[in-house]
Amino acid sequence: MIEIEVKVKTDHSKAHHVLKKIGAVKLGVESQSDVYFAAPYRDFAKTDEALRIRSLNDQAVLTYKGPKLDGISKTREEFETSVDEETTIQILHALGFSEAGVVRKKREVFRSGEITVCLDTVEGLGEFLEVEIVADSEKELEASRAKLFELLKQFGAEEKDSIRISYLEMVLEKNKG
Repeated sequence: MIEIEVKVKTDHSKAHHVLKKIGAVKLGVESQSDVYFAAPYRDFAKTDEALRIRSLNDQAVLTYKGPKLDGISKTREEFETSVDEETTIQILHALGFSEAGVVRKKREVFRSGEITVCLDTVEGLGEFLEVEIVADSEKELEASRAKLFELLKQFGAEEKDSIRISYLEMVLEKNKG
């Protein structure tokens, strides 16, 4: 599965008006806590990969995200599986992985056609809008990305507003300064 995702900074009060106008369906609200891991044998920051455990409603999902596939969006290959959080953390630590950082956010999830729209309030960072489509192959990338940017225009965002760094990178950068 390939996740084509675009993230922009936004004002949620304005975004709610647009979501209502376009008839987006609210799917729910989630409180997410993401623990990211650093590998003992390579630097994920340099290879542009990510390994995380997301905790959500007493469930945990282990996710591997491969390197970004383009220079505009956050398109990447992604693998996910449900896990027992505590046991998985113990396994990763036993293999030499260490915790690289934590991102906590409240996420409102909406659906507009085939596009998932998320309004994220990220602890310490503020309000963001993420739009995403899942594609089966790289052949669909360009058309899918175009659909995302077309939708973002309704929120007053353009391609140049796309934020390609992850919330983790943003949190780590903020904590450095």
